Amino acid sequence: MKKNFISSINFLLVDDEEPFVEAIAERLRERGFTVDCAYSGMDALNILGNKDTIDIVILDIKLPDGDGINILRKIKTKYPLLEVIMITGYAAINSAVESLKLGAFDYLTKPFDLDNLILKAKKAENRKREREAQIHDARMKPYISEQERNELISKILEK
Repeated sequence: MKKNFISSINFLLVDDEEPFVEAIAERLRERGFTVDCAYSGMDALNILGNKDTIDIVILDIKLPDGDGINILRKIKTKYPLLEVIMITGYAAINSAVESLKLGAFDYLTKPFDLDNLILKAKKAENRKREREAQIHDARMKPYISEQERNELISKILEK
């Protein structure tokens, strides 16, 4: 039985294991989510460059064209509001800590429970929406200089 409910979360799944990506994508779509798939870091960056509707990136640490941590850096530099949940089949504390320091929302090891992923994605989506609203408010704030406005926005993005 399919669980259908409306969701505004748009996922980008990034992993070189195509059967894994397709299975997760199908299960998320059955639950009403929109899902794009990429099988390399470069594919992911290309999709992000062409689509501004992605909310959450599910990003594998090990990719055929490089380290997922480097892709995370590029994503957070170019799209600082985009939330990223890192995944890996090779649990390592140092990669988890590094990815969180670089701005990943969370970290999961494979195999993971889909409901746990969805719960984390909803929390990440809430944080994204809150930060977007705070930035909007900062941009609309009267009587502050452009420098003060930029500093305020930088602080919001660091949260």
